Amino acid sequence: MNPTTGVVTLVILEEDMTMKTMRAIFSAAVLISLMACAGASQSGSPAGIPKVVAVVNGLPVTEEAMKKEASADLSNLDMKKAQALVGFQREEHSILERALTNVIDGRIVDAEAKKRNMPVQTLIQTEVDSKVVPPNEAEVNAFYEANKGRINVQGDEALRQIRSYLRQQKRDSLYEAFITRLRTDYKVATYLDPLRTEVKTEGFPAKGPANAPVTIVEFSDFECPFCAQVFPTLQLIEARYGDKVRVIFRQFPLNQIHPRAQKAAEASLCANEQKKFWDLHDSMFQDNRNLEILDLKKKAAGLKLDSQAFDACLDSSKYAPAVQKDISEGVRVGVTGTPTLFINGRYFNGAQPYNELAKVIDEELQRKK
Repeated sequence: MNPTTGVVTLVILEEDMTMKTMRAIFSAAVLISLMACAGASQSGSPAGIPKVVAVVNGLPVTEEAMKKEASADLSNLDMKKAQALVGFQREEHSILERALTNVIDGRIVDAEAKKRNMPVQTLIQTEVDSKVVPPNEAEVNAFYEANKGRINVQGDEALRQIRSYLRQQKRDSLYEAFITRLRTDYKVATYLDPLRTEVKTEGFPAKGPANAPVTIVEFSDFECPFCAQVFPTLQLIEARYGDKVRVIFRQFPLNQIHPRAQKAAEASLCANEQKKFWDLHDSMFQDNRNLEILDLKKKAAGLKLDSQAFDACLDSSKYAPAVQKDISEGVRVGVTGTPTLFINGRYFNGAQPYNELAKVIDEELQRKK
């Protein structure tokens, strides 16, 4: 710290962070090398597997025949491998981001404590803990009513836990505001860019200008209740950010748990033929409990689509391959559930609240400047 200006200069590649980074990079290199070797052995002749792998009644069973029989399972295995690698990279980057945040926060808090000539604990007590207002009964009761279906304890114990949770939330908010203020005061600059995943965007249903500074790619399932929750959030983002945001929809029906999601996905692409994708998209999310084939046809007719063309398209499963292609692409980029959003390539899973998504969008708009 410069005692004259009170500015903390951050050197990102300092010894403690460098060693952690080098170890993480070495681990990633080892994993990628092992995966590459595994991939090479699958594409060629794995060690110990001859060209003729068996003989039945005097006729040879070739390696090629064996692999052809296993092609579907091998393809699934390749997708799992790609998904695992993406997950590893995200977890590694998340660890590094948390470590960097801890280093930064520790240094600016230490600097502020020294500036005020007080222990760090006293500083935190003064600026954070002493300002926490305990939740009142109205707040506790409102939280309980909104979440009682998910609360596993009852009576006074439930209320005690809710009070503790709400108090911690308030403390976290005060601490975050304090740290944010210190980051500004001490002119913190970080150079660790968020991890970004390249996701294909061309040729898929989209809203917003192609040159928008922020692109949101959503992998979604029309029958998924959490996707229905994020639907109005994205509508609000589109309304508030206007031409600054482009939204692209990708299919990811979770067929094992949502039996109507596949045909709903196909229906949306049949509607897309008539330039009505977003009309049917909105209609299905506004009423995603009624997605039987007859329901889908009724929704399309109500939206003034050509019913004969739409019904024929849906009945023929014309877009089933396109939906499967989206699922495969989603797995490749690490999608494990819905909704999953990529904001300029940054990965977010689950029904994220508006404030969290808006914060990321604002960061991306600032980066563009």
